[in-house]
Amino acid sequence: METTMGSVLRGTGIAGPRPASTRGVADRCPCVKIQAVATPSKPPSARPARRSAVETIKQESDFLRHPLMEELVNDNPNINEPAMQLMKFHGSYQQDHREKRAFGQGKFYQFMMRTRQPAGKVHWQLYVVMDDLSDQFGSGTLRLTTRQTFQLHGVLKENLKTVFSTVIKNMGSTLGACGDVNRNVCAPPAPFTDRPEYTYAVEYAKNFADLLAPQSGAYYDVWLDGEKFVSVYNEDPKVTEDRMFNEFGTNFDGCPEPIYGTQFLPRKFKIAVTVPGDNSVDVFTNDVGVVVICDDNGELQGFNLLVGGGMGRTHRTKSTFPRLADPLGYVDKDDIYHAIKAIVATQRDYGRRDDRRQSRLKYLVDSWGIDRFRRVAEQYLGKKMEPFKPLPEWKYEDYLGWGEQGDGKLYYGIYVRNGRVLGDMKKAFRMVIERYELPTLITATQNLILCDIDPAWKADIEGTLRVANVEDVVEIDDIERYSMACPALPLCGLAIGEAERGLPDVNKRINVLLRKVGLAETPIVVRMTGCPNGCARPYIAEIGLVCDGPNSYQVWLGADANQTRLSECFKDRMRLHDLEATLEPLFFYYAQSSKPSEGFGDFCSRLGFDALREYSASYIPVDDVDALPQLGVDQDVFDKLKEVADAQGKTVEHLASETLENFVDSS
Repeated sequence: METTMGSVLRGTGIAGPRPASTRGVADRCPCVKIQAVATPSKPPSARPARRSAVETIKQESDFLRHPLMEELVNDNPNINEPAMQLMKFHGSYQQDHREKRAFGQGKFYQFMMRTRQPAGKVHWQLYVVMDDLSDQFGSGTLRLTTRQTFQLHGVLKENLKTVFSTVIKNMGSTLGACGDVNRNVCAPPAPFTDRPEYTYAVEYAKNFADLLAPQSGAYYDVWLDGEKFVSVYNEDPKVTEDRMFNEFGTNFDGCPEPIYGTQFLPRKFKIAVTVPGDNSVDVFTNDVGVVVICDDNGELQGFNLLVGGGMGRTHRTKSTFPRLADPLGYVDKDDIYHAIKAIVATQRDYGRRDDRRQSRLKYLVDSWGIDRFRRVAEQYLGKKMEPFKPLPEWKYEDYLGWGEQGDGKLYYGIYVRNGRVLGDMKKAFRMVIERYELPTLITATQNLILCDIDPAWKADIEGTLRVANVEDVVEIDDIERYSMACPALPLCGLAIGEAERGLPDVNKRINVLLRKVGLAETPIVVRMTGCPNGCARPYIAEIGLVCDGPNSYQVWLGADANQTRLSECFKDRMRLHDLEATLEPLFFYYAQSSKPSEGFGDFCSRLGFDALREYSASYIPVDDVDALPQLGVDQDVFDKLKEVADAQGKTVEHLASETLENFVDSS
């Protein structure tokens, strides 16, 4: 085992005197007095490893219980900082509604609750319950997230227990939806019953979620007062068996949290499962990407593994950056749970715990390199991984519109602008889901798919949705269809500007520009976020707008339409009113000089930013051409100018002005 001091779990004095605030954690968990795997018996330094304040909060919480339980029952409208950190593990963030603050009253506290929905699957009964809760205790809207879950905004502290317990008792959960654990596991929202690889993707997404779910029981102590709740769902026995397997040091024996221990993970951890060629889940942006590998008969053989993806960064801090996952290897189907545990254990024991901005798995993979990471993970796995299996090209799918499931039933994918279900759309969704008891799928691009539709119901469903002005995918322009934004203001505490509320207007302005330069109905992936953390994954959009101040955004360009290449920062700061001045030259250049079927992101990547900036600097806007002073030239000269201008993707006016300016400057 490698023994570098990358983690608080190695040589941190966990076995030292127990703080009074641990409230019986030693009795509950013998593991507090053992060091994590890979810990040298004699630490290389007598000085304790540095760690962030959150690490202490986790260690002293008695597995996420205290002081959260005490804070939830006091009369304050909010909870304190330690409880707020623990609350995330239970699936909720404390928020301040900035636009509801009353003068002299301070912050307006409320909570956002996020559910756990592996593969985005939602039973019709849970959908109805979430719809009711949003009206009774929330903001009256439901938010579909980029990780295929619900978010319920606007819950007051006094209503938290009612909301959480109701979700739990109606086949739902919020456990691990936030916090330093494995988050919701994504899978393609493809309701095919006749394509085994998709069935396996959903099955294993659920099983990975179970494998890595917190086990201590604190969740039920907090929200059900310790009541033993019996669920109709039983986890796969192999998941249970493999979770407890510890021949190669992945676990803390005798601990209520066999994989996580007292410290859990250094930061959030995200997994997506998909099938070869289907990138509907942005698989490369995850800490772990899992690709189902079947034989020609559809029999499951094993899984390709990718590691080290992630979007979050900090503005103008070069040590933080978005990153796409690297191929790690292939494992047989019987080894997949052990392989996932091995990757988690490597991150748990070697990921940084002193600086949370550097704590994601992507920084460990980037620092070590994929070969070293593989060697360490294989030690926890107990065997070598096989080489990564060849895969077809990746393609983005959104599953919008009508389609056949393969069992005689239909599905219907519906576009939901930025995932916000509200108003008449919300009522119509509730009506058809409840009337026909339809299961649904939440997509990783914030849309909703109605499943198991009898063909005889199609006309009624279409009519109900049409009355509510719910548009079919054929009525939605491509800029709108492929765009995405995070919630941002006024609720997100990290937001420094608009995203969800700002993107519709941005999309309209982009469409006007595209029509102006002759590119109407051109599909371009646009994503917008209110901060650099990247929840809407803007760094793999063809145009990513990342807020860096009031009405100011970074412009990221160069990713491809199938989300397999990172974009780069083209403009470090753009005032929102300069959107047209920034994008029009690029769109015109694209219209004139792109190759057949070349996407906008591919065009930007091929030409490079130097060429794009040079072109933009001398570009003359289409609306300004007629107002230019007239200058006569010989016809032969004009024809040559036209020929050269066409070859360079410029107008004659653009080339002539640029050429004359260069001549004057050199004179």
